[in-house]
Amino acid sequence: MIRHHDFRHNGLTLRSTLHVPEGPAGTRHPTVVFVHGFTSNRLELPNFVAMSRLLQADGIASVRFDLSGHGESDGDFFDVTITEEIAETRAILRAVRALDFVDPDRIGLVGMSMGGVVAGITAAEEPGIGALCLWSPAAVAPFEVGRGYLKGRSVAPQIAAKGYFDADGHRVSPALVEDIAGLDVYGRSSAYTGPVHILHGDKDEAAPLEYVRRYLDHYDGNAELEIVEGADHAWGTVPHRTTLHRSTLRFFRRHLQR
Repeated sequence: MIRHHDFRHNGLTLRSTLHVPEGPAGTRHPTVVFVHGFTSNRLELPNFVAMSRLLQADGIASVRFDLSGHGESDGDFFDVTITEEIAETRAILRAVRALDFVDPDRIGLVGMSMGGVVAGITAAEEPGIGALCLWSPAAVAPFEVGRGYLKGRSVAPQIAAKGYFDADGHRVSPALVEDIAGLDVYGRSSAYTGPVHILHGDKDEAAPLEYVRRYLDHYDGNAELEIVEGADHAWGTVPHRTTLHRSTLRFFRRHLQR
């Protein structure tokens, strides 16, 4: 069963899609929550929808939601900060645990790109995450923005001229730039002690592999990195996307089903 659901956080409606496996009424399922990337939405380029359907067919429910200022959720992108995205994701997780089809003791988290950064920090700071899967996490972002660049372009001149940085038609505020630049990605993620599976392509130009490898230096032996030869940031071929989805499914089978 697929249905839509509205969450509320700080006066905003965050819209989501729920995938619930078949089963007797009252059945509580392991559940995976998806966090999409920067300027994206709950469909996501590596196809959150297909991943949710795979999980559903295997008895695992899922929740895909749009962060504020993205997709169908309320809010303006100009007001987005990573700090608030972490707060929203934590609030969604707390609300998800109360849904009637969810087993609150078997919750997984997937994050794509900047959503991977958000998911990694959230898993460390919100109790009860049973398994964490990061797709192409953009751990490079604070370092890139700290040097004054975003998406390969200089940030300061645009902000000085317009009051915002134009990121593919989205207005990035000075507050968001400052928030990203000050983000301690590895330090804040490292407190998570559950199983972590990181999937990354060796042809990812948006999020260089060297920054992803650093996660392994900060986790305490609980993380594994799967490098997929030839895959880019968006997992833009059928074989690469199939590898991404099947590996993710195996990971959650192992750690959420019992």
